[in-house]
Amino acid sequence: MEFCCKREIEGKLAHDYLTSSVKNHYGNMTSSPRRVFVSTGPVIVGAGPSGLATAACLKEKGIASVLLERSNCIASLWQLKTYDRLHLHLPKQFCELPIVPFPADFPTYPTKQQFIEYLEDYARRFDIKPEFGQTVESAEFDENLGMWCVTSVGEDGTTTEYVCRWLVAATGENAEPVVPRFEGMEKFMATGEVKHTSHYKTGGDFAGKRVLVVGCGNSGMEVCLDLCNFGAQPSLVVRDAVHVLPREMLGTSTFGLSMLLLKWLPIRLVDRFLLVVSRFILGDTTKLGLNRPRLGPLQLKNLSGKTPVLDVGTLAKIKTGDIKVCSGIRRLKRHEVEFDNGKTERFDAIILATGYKSNVPSWLKENKMFSKKDGFPIQDFPGGWRGECGLYAVGFTKRGIFGASIDAKRIAQDIWEDDQKHRYVINTTLRN
Repeated sequence: MEFCCKREIEGKLAHDYLTSSVKNHYGNMTSSPRRVFVSTGPVIVGAGPSGLATAACLKEKGIASVLLERSNCIASLWQLKTYDRLHLHLPKQFCELPIVPFPADFPTYPTKQQFIEYLEDYARRFDIKPEFGQTVESAEFDENLGMWCVTSVGEDGTTTEYVCRWLVAATGENAEPVVPRFEGMEKFMATGEVKHTSHYKTGGDFAGKRVLVVGCGNSGMEVCLDLCNFGAQPSLVVRDAVHVLPREMLGTSTFGLSMLLLKWLPIRLVDRFLLVVSRFILGDTTKLGLNRPRLGPLQLKNLSGKTPVLDVGTLAKIKTGDIKVCSGIRRLKRHEVEFDNGKTERFDAIILATGYKSNVPSWLKENKMFSKKDGFPIQDFPGGWRGECGLYAVGFTKRGIFGASIDAKRIAQDIWEDDQKHRYVINTTLRN
């Protein structure tokens, strides 16, 4: 049956492609050879947790997939672009990939290395072998073929065109670092260091230095704590209102407790409960320069995707003055930073904890499923996982690995059902 499916695809290609690879799918002649690979299963772009989860769920249903990854390893964000002290911010039961739970001896909040170990074991268990070093430059649905044409460039410069019936965008919410530009940045960089958290590893590299951390999300807060622990003098830029919650309350994880309460209470009441308990445990954060948003933490998360900060000890350092809270940046100078409140201070380095963004609009050529503005599915969760013509999205729910796992299962089931229908049609045609 698989041979028949592949022969059908290759038959279509024969009318539109020169398999000697001198013509692209626009019909234009190319100066360099192009390989054409016909896949009877889906092509998945991105070998992070989302891509691995989708490939595993498909394999459980007997469907092979092609997994393309621009880096040289799985979960490259975790392996190459995270700091050493990082732990999962949520309990492990909310960060498991489908089918395989975390080892029982792992702590409630696994370390970065433990999570990477879990992902590598996961890939081995399902015999997932990504095509590494493949940077996808474009993916477009060919109306004539009724197929997706995915063009990637390997590390050696070889261009490969993957032709498939289903395409899964699994590059996720954190594909590219967000690096803001400040007036005078070049002047500061002439005397000091500026780096994004994707290049930050340990506070030991900044011992004894005055460091300004820009961004008060979970990463910014934790980097400040890490800098303190290594003898640096960190300051934290807090420009927007932020919800800070204790990581645990009433003897259990705050996230787990929230999920439990939402089964019985409306989100507005759960938010009120979280804020009351947080104030009792953490105190009034506004006195520390951390104003809370008007909407509650869960409502804000649902509407904007902005995740509340789960405190792991940073607030205590702010209270003692080991971490200083600053207003927004107006401009940078040599050795100095001028803030919106008019104050100027000297710093040796700036760490940009300014997050990441989707890169889907840079390679996916379609206008109905993904927003060109932010690279997220236009339709909100739980409906944003499926588009038209066999296009799918996983890892864009703004609900972390938990949301990605839900979508991976749905995608595998949908592709399996579509494949069964397709095979039925071919069988019926062959019999007739």
